[in-house]
Amino acid sequence: MSKPTEQPAAENPEELLKLKVTEPGKWAAGIPAVAHAMADILEEAGLVRGMEGLFHMNKKGGFDCSGCAWPDPDDERSPVAEYCENGAKALAEEATTKKLTGDFFAKNSIVDLAKLNDYEIGKKGRIAQPVYLSKGATHYTPVSWDFAFKKIADELNALASPDEAAFYTSGRTSNEASFMYQLFVREFGTNNMPDCSNMCHESTSVGLAEAIGIGKGTVTLEDFYDTDVILIMGQNPGTNHPRMLTALEKAKKKGAKIIAVNPLHEAGLMGFRNPQEVKGVLGITAHLADLYLQVKINGDMALLKAMEKLLYQDELGSPGRVFDHEFIKANTKDYVAFINDLQQYELSDLAKRAGLTVAEIEQAVDLIKYKSRIIICWAMGITQHKNGVATVKEIVNLAMLKGSIGKPGAGLCPVRGHSNVQGNRTMMIWDKPKPKQLDKLKEVFGFEPPRRHGYDVVESIKAMDEGKLKVFFAMGGNFLSATPDTAFTAQAMRKLKLSVHVSTKLNRSHLVHGEEALILPTLSRSDKDVVNGEDQFISCENSMGVVQLSQGKLKPISEHLMNENQIVCNLAKATLGGRSVIDWDKYAKSYDAVRDVIGKVIPGFEDYNQKVRLPGGFYLPNAARDGKFITDTNGGIVPFNIAPLPEHNLAEGEYHMTTIRSHDQFNTTIYGLDDRYRGIHNERRIVLMNEKDMAKAGLKSGDKVDLFNYDDGVERVARLFVIVPYNIPEGNTATYYPEANVLIPINSVAEKSNTPTSKLVVIKIRKHGEGK
Repeated sequence: MSKPTEQPAAENPEELLKLKVTEPGKWAAGIPAVAHAMADILEEAGLVRGMEGLFHMNKKGGFDCSGCAWPDPDDERSPVAEYCENGAKALAEEATTKKLTGDFFAKNSIVDLAKLNDYEIGKKGRIAQPVYLSKGATHYTPVSWDFAFKKIADELNALASPDEAAFYTSGRTSNEASFMYQLFVREFGTNNMPDCSNMCHESTSVGLAEAIGIGKGTVTLEDFYDTDVILIMGQNPGTNHPRMLTALEKAKKKGAKIIAVNPLHEAGLMGFRNPQEVKGVLGITAHLADLYLQVKINGDMALLKAMEKLLYQDELGSPGRVFDHEFIKANTKDYVAFINDLQQYELSDLAKRAGLTVAEIEQAVDLIKYKSRIIICWAMGITQHKNGVATVKEIVNLAMLKGSIGKPGAGLCPVRGHSNVQGNRTMMIWDKPKPKQLDKLKEVFGFEPPRRHGYDVVESIKAMDEGKLKVFFAMGGNFLSATPDTAFTAQAMRKLKLSVHVSTKLNRSHLVHGEEALILPTLSRSDKDVVNGEDQFISCENSMGVVQLSQGKLKPISEHLMNENQIVCNLAKATLGGRSVIDWDKYAKSYDAVRDVIGKVIPGFEDYNQKVRLPGGFYLPNAARDGKFITDTNGGIVPFNIAPLPEHNLAEGEYHMTTIRSHDQFNTTIYGLDDRYRGIHNERRIVLMNEKDMAKAGLKSGDKVDLFNYDDGVERVARLFVIVPYNIPEGNTATYYPEANVLIPINSVAEKSNTPTSKLVVIKIRKHGEGK
């Protein structure tokens, strides 16, 4: 049998001629966002089903959007729409009336499906029943749930060690299912729990935990409405967190200044037309960024150091007005060493490394130097670099100098990219659990959990390739398309004995599989979850540490779907049998029982069932938000972190590539082929390039090219991309994720966090077909 391709290029270069390029936008949302959202809803779900879902999305007593983790307002929520364009598209994807039954899989082989692009695969519809791929087979076939659980259990129990299995988690998984999942995995005997955090905000989790004692942000949504300056670094809210624009607009109305830091001029950082206000409907733009700093890719560390150096110079001229010395004395150490380290840098060199002028950086400093109510936001543009952890700690340095943490209107705001990815980690989905967490599991449940650290995402892929992993179980997600070094990862996954995916829709990970494979269909957020004749609810945690209930309202597309919690409990029963000390039937039948036991294990969840039923839910404890910065070793005193600048030396013909999302996607889910804010239409295999670089390389707009990476002496190639001239710093390029993931080396990871460096890859560009 021929092997399916991992990321198929256009079969014919002429297909790329459909690409249309227009002027990039200067504002986000407005009536076009409403029109595009409604078009998707009507096409996939229909008017009645679609509007019912939209009415309940993100409302109190409704269901949480399965998209980003931006918080809902604590008080009143919009009576019109508490969702954004991409949230509506996410609902359309899961509320679709298209479904994949046994007939679909009988007519479509693995090889035929793999020839489709990710957009075409995702549009096929919801998976309606469990399906199984036997060894050597060409088609998935329907099976019963009992067959599926027995097959997985038999494979798990046949392993020489529990560490020959890995259990992946996507951010969509609820608190309740996440907790029971880790409980099963640890009673089975392993900490091999890679999760999607490993690929996105792991650098944040590591950096903040080491610095301030908690790997989460320290602000609430209300802080945005009472602040002086918002610094947004390496984040594109207009596409990735659109509801954040409403908070930014409100902050601006109250007098806040916004500084945007990004290699690309993103529409959602420049302007916002709020479709729920008359001005927005009339086309009147609320201008957002007061200052836009177009840094080079990975120029953020140099920018932060330049700002700190300038602030120190201003502090010398106005002692006590720029730095908060009372805060520094009470909460930090190594201030003198930190300042001495700053003095070694020349301001002009820092500016050059950042890709800016000294004058531009001075403008940023002027906006913050006499302010302390400062919020610093960031996302993947900070974390997915080799120095991601160090840059997060440099952000903490800046906040500490200004005393901008642990007070109203100020703090740190890492913006998570997937609903409940933060909750997964709170529920102990982690390959490196703390001893105290494991001790509590032992106390409450009476078994000895494994103490050795498990595999994260990158380690899991390498373990597959080395034959150390035999079984891979994925609770949601599209592992192959989300991970780096696509060809290497696919090669590794094909070495598995069994791959299992709990999914709502078909994706590429189902088509690149082990010797045997299973797809287990589950309920989506918007689906009614009925257990013992009663409507149930789950709960999720957003980016700001609020836990609230989520109750689906739509009739499931099939009677053969099973909720994630029941999948876990039934699998645990089948696998562990009489050697388990846990009453899995009890937890399968009752989310309340799950929440009760969570309250016994995880701090902050005491009286979980009572608090989660409160309108809007409840905040988890956050000592750093309250001005207490206690880690395992620092005694509540935060050391200023001293880190070197990253060194980047490109050879002739090399460029830095960053991977980005289009406006028509969420993570690996492709909603459409347009990126209208950037003016890209009908095509995704494009490379954004500076016009000066194009001229020097003899390239012109529309040229078809191949992209190469040669890290570790391995040639990685992404074929058939189209050159698009764009406003991007010289030496920098941008491509869409996941199409360019094939170029991200498996060994190129962030220090300490092991996060793939998806935001900085060294590439070469050659005209299509020219080879080396």
